[in-house]
Amino acid sequence: MELIRGIHNIRLHHQKCVLTIGNFDGVHIGHQAILSRVRFLACQYNVPSCIMIFEPQPREFFSKEKAPGRISRLRDKVKLLEGQGIDYVLVMPFNKKLQQHNANDFCRSILTDGLQVRHLVVGDDFRFGCDRQGDFQYLNQFGAENDFVVENTVSVVTQSQERVSSSLIRSLLTEGRIKQAEQILGHALELSGRVVYGKQLGRTIGFPTANVHLKIAKPALTGVYAVILTHKGDEYPAIANVGTRPTVGGLSTKLEVNIFNFDGDLYGEYVSVRFCQFIREERKMSGLEELETQIQLDKEKAQHYFIN
Repeated sequence: MELIRGIHNIRLHHQKCVLTIGNFDGVHIGHQAILSRVRFLACQYNVPSCIMIFEPQPREFFSKEKAPGRISRLRDKVKLLEGQGIDYVLVMPFNKKLQQHNANDFCRSILTDGLQVRHLVVGDDFRFGCDRQGDFQYLNQFGAENDFVVENTVSVVTQSQERVSSSLIRSLLTEGRIKQAEQILGHALELSGRVVYGKQLGRTIGFPTANVHLKIAKPALTGVYAVILTHKGDEYPAIANVGTRPTVGGLSTKLEVNIFNFDGDLYGEYVSVRFCQFIREERKMSGLEELETQIQLDKEKAQHYFIN
């Protein structure tokens, strides 16, 4: 799979493709059904399969505070898409320039001149263009006038009689229902990043942590979890906190991992963290002494999970 950053990097061999557009946050089983359809059509046309995603996601661009939390960061999403057998992933930077495109500009410069799309698979609720004219009907008409087919991705994938969606997964994560979320994702729930230096407060209370840089403002899950940290193929049971660390006056969301019986140095290393079981919500403690006591209880619960 090839990663393309921006329409200006499109080359001749990328063109005349079957394309789908969306956020694809989490790359869940509903997304996988769409991607299966895209692969099938690409084979029928004998052309490349391509998926267009935006970074940041549009709602993050317009209102970062109100945007939904991310299930997967960009690098994790691209890795998941690679596992779906798509030929190209086009990452479009969602910025003021793209925001100012009206519906015709978007279709003309990106779909026809840029990608020369043969077949477009898109949701009937897809909206685009600064003039708010871009919708499924608009695309359908534009495609008919410019020799490409537009197909609706009407979802038929359900789980326990609920329509599979990223919103449903976020709701399950808010409730701490990791296993149910994994069933809808169709894969493990993971976040990855590079280990960076923190304030090293954990060391002062006997719980040194690996601080994993997420590069996202707001993940979809928060709280304390039993996790498995993977580094260079080796797996380590651990406990993790995703949150702002209110007890020590934290403001930004961080992922901190305390690995059981580990004495190595992970600074600068790239790691992946799989979330296994929700333990509790993050809350503000009265001070470091109460925090130390609570972390010990959390660690015991996590260790019990791995033993059983």
